[in-house]
Amino acid sequence: MRAPSPRVPTFEELYKAIVALPEGVTGEILEPGVIRTMARPGRMHRLVAKSLSNELARFDRDRGGAGWWLEVEAEVRFPNERLAVPDLAGWRAVDESAAFLDQNPIVRVPDWCCEVLSPTTERDDRRLKLPLYADQGVTWTWLVDPEARIVEVHESRDRVAVPVTEAKGDSVAELPPFGPFDLRRLWEPAR
Repeated sequence: MRAPSPRVPTFEELYKAIVALPEGVTGEILEPGVIRTMARPGRMHRLVAKSLSNELARFDRDRGGAGWWLEVEAEVRFPNERLAVPDLAGWRAVDESAAFLDQNPIVRVPDWCCEVLSPTTERDDRRLKLPLYADQGVTWTWLVDPEARIVEVHESRDRVAVPVTEAKGDSVAELPPFGPFDLRRLWEPAR
């Protein structure tokens, strides 16, 4: 006789444990019944994330831009009971209301997610988050590698992340869904 399979905790049980984590520790549910934790990111990661946010401000309705609602490190609850905290996430501003952003976690699937890779997060960002985003309907995902100075753009096609373009170094590149992007501004922020 086989032993019964262990009970997988519910999303609510796992989220309650995430809320109880110590300050400075982020929790995500990227696999059934598993909380993944990470400490706050290092300086290079923070600088690139800040630079990205600044460069995208022209699109962010909260910052006087047009077309998008952009958030930094927002908790997003996906329909499949997963919880991710993308470094940046964006929703097309199809109407005037951003009321859905007041929810925590946000339950509307983003149109765009961006992960800034670091040695401690790259494996999960590629192996777990990229496929999760594609499967759950995030149209565009960027993976930004500050060390290699590369931005990878993936598009969700039939629920699979398909590489669309890759930009390197100090080039100006077309990075969907936002258009031309000067990569030099990401790696060398103004001092």
